[in-house]
Amino acid sequence: MKKKRPFIQDPSATAAFAALRDLPLPRAVHAPRGDKLHAVVIGGGTGAPVSIRTLLSLGVETSAVVAMADDGGSTGLLREEADVTPPGDVRKCILAMAADPKDPLTRAFKYRFPIANNHSLGNLMLVALEDACGSFPEAISVCERMLDARGHVYPSTLTHVTLAAKTRGGELLEGQAVACHSDIALSRVILRGQGTIEPYAPALEAIRAADLIVLGPGSLFTSIIPNLLVPGVVEAIRESKGTTVFVCGLADVQGETLDLSAREHVEALLDHGMRGLLDYVLVHSSRPLSPDQNAFAPSSVDPQESAGIHSVAVTYDDVMAIQAQGPRVIVRDLVDHKRPTWHDPEAFREALWGVLKLCRSRRK
Repeated sequence: MKKKRPFIQDPSATAAFAALRDLPLPRAVHAPRGDKLHAVVIGGGTGAPVSIRTLLSLGVETSAVVAMADDGGSTGLLREEADVTPPGDVRKCILAMAADPKDPLTRAFKYRFPIANNHSLGNLMLVALEDACGSFPEAISVCERMLDARGHVYPSTLTHVTLAAKTRGGELLEGQAVACHSDIALSRVILRGQGTIEPYAPALEAIRAADLIVLGPGSLFTSIIPNLLVPGVVEAIRESKGTTVFVCGLADVQGETLDLSAREHVEALLDHGMRGLLDYVLVHSSRPLSPDQNAFAPSSVDPQESAGIHSVAVTYDDVMAIQAQGPRVIVRDLVDHKRPTWHDPEAFREALWGVLKLCRSRRK
């Protein structure tokens, strides 16, 4: 009988994006020498790596600013037992930047060990290196060198923080892991710190210097917005001359945005500091939107709902309401129809390339 292996590999939506690096670059992607675009992805979880891989495939210099409120799974156990800086979302972003996804060390970083509380090797490496190096940013740098990362990952804060949330029903929830699995959609989140919450200065510098700031995709209230609650982050976005785009999620699979429309996603983002700061919103629809479509449920919802997945609906009126508040809405068919909670890699790449062209035109 074959012996059971003592580990498993972390599943990842970004595995589908690994082949993007082998696709030809879209026409005119190359900037004049010394004029390369710089992008910052703000988020966490499984969403930010999708944007990271896509931007890297387009030849864009890419960094990530990552939320530090995660308290679930392996990260939660490490925080509870060792009071460490949460490593999980940072690990996922470093892996997305790895030069060779098939490299043995890169693959090993994804290993989880059921025999050791299901901890990820990458998480354990970051925690051990934080202690060995004396700082979490240096631990990140060491891991980036080990995986030959093609960009840099910055925690939004080094202060140990927790997330609290209020649901649309008025209930107060404590902790990121509890909030993201709410039975009712969330309305507001706040950060609480061990002392004053201080921003990580290099993260602010990366945001200010960016030509393109990408929010998401990913969990709106527990991965994207927590970064905006760190003092100085919204101000850095305001001070940046870069283009800002919000990649609206495709579906809710946890509960925190259950039944919220694309319009409500954007309004939540605006209510948490982004009012007047969003240039573009990228949303999914499987068919063109028109005024007479408002009386019907969007066609993109039905097949996913039948699979128990709550799609993010968008109508023509939603688009008009969003644009009335400032951002320009870009509607594309973005879903991977075999995996309805994932973006289609090539469709998402083409959509982001369109934003990059608009971004470059603003620089001229």
